[in-house]
Amino acid sequence: MKRQRNLVLGLLAFVVLAVWLLGSVLTPFLIGAGLAYVCDPIVDRLETLRLSRTSGVVVVFAVVVVVFTLLLLLLLPQLQQQINTLVQNLPRYADWIQQTTAPYLGGRALDVESIKTLIADNWGTAGGFASSVAKKAFSSGTALMAIAMNILLIPVIMFYLLRDWDHMVAWIKSQLPRRYVGTISELAQETDQVLGQFIRGQLLVMTVLGSVYIVGLWLAGLDLALVIGLGAGIVSFVPYVGVISGLAISSIAMLVQTGDPFALIWVFIVFGIGQVLEQVVLQPLLLGDAIGLHPVWVIFAVLAGGQLLGFAGVLIALPVAAAVAVVVRYGGRQWRSSRLYLDH
Repeated sequence: MKRQRNLVLGLLAFVVLAVWLLGSVLTPFLIGAGLAYVCDPIVDRLETLRLSRTSGVVVVFAVVVVVFTLLLLLLLPQLQQQINTLVQNLPRYADWIQQTTAPYLGGRALDVESIKTLIADNWGTAGGFASSVAKKAFSSGTALMAIAMNILLIPVIMFYLLRDWDHMVAWIKSQLPRRYVGTISELAQETDQVLGQFIRGQLLVMTVLGSVYIVGLWLAGLDLALVIGLGAGIVSFVPYVGVISGLAISSIAMLVQTGDPFALIWVFIVFGIGQVLEQVVLQPLLLGDAIGLHPVWVIFAVLAGGQLLGFAGVLIALPVAAAVAVVVRYGGRQWRSSRLYLDH
């Protein structure tokens, strides 16, 4: 028994060490695995319609590629333009922050000139967003090639994992100790239910909220509606972070753009509508109350994953959080049924 426990602990330590050392290499694999996990129920549904597994995977894969390509073609030019506008207006934002905060800092002002110099040095000579990114991030051909390979690997990994998903699950189940296969399978099914409902529901929530923020801020006349709305929608999977950050940034941008405090009313209305929609409609309908992932637990998991393992840690934070939550609930059930707990 002790030998088995040591073996399990050693295997767990090896996995954690491998993720820590190979974080950058694992990123496309984790993203591809996540996409395969999200799309697997759709392929299963297509199989019930008499399609083969491979045919179902091809259909889903083609739809995903077409959707992502169209989004890039439609959004990327506008996104680039708005990011350029944001960068050009950063000195104005810095001036506004300096003027606004100086009375509350005992007359001391922020070092805005150094901020302006930094912006000018890094962005002023760039001929646009794409060229600046190429200048800073892609200064070496090796780095550019590595990033391009990682991007190209994601759909390839997704395709093969999605095609062989059921076989991999069956193989893992066949390797489980026969004595614990029932318990482990039960915990795995509960984890899959919690994680699947959370991720698929949260993706829909992010999409709807991002769309509401973008359209609402655009109707309010904000120049940076696409950048801010898209960012707020993406980070909305971390509870309250999306709405707070989006509201703060869009308020500053609106004040700098218009100089009219009454224009903030429209910003508050947009994010108020988004919050009411999320709390009253989206959360109960898409996520429900039975997923078992408390908002504080989600925030802690994402921050801890990023701190420990970087971007790879952020990607695996929610699956690990869901599994830990399921194990904790299972341990609670076992404890409440134990003699030590029931003995008076």
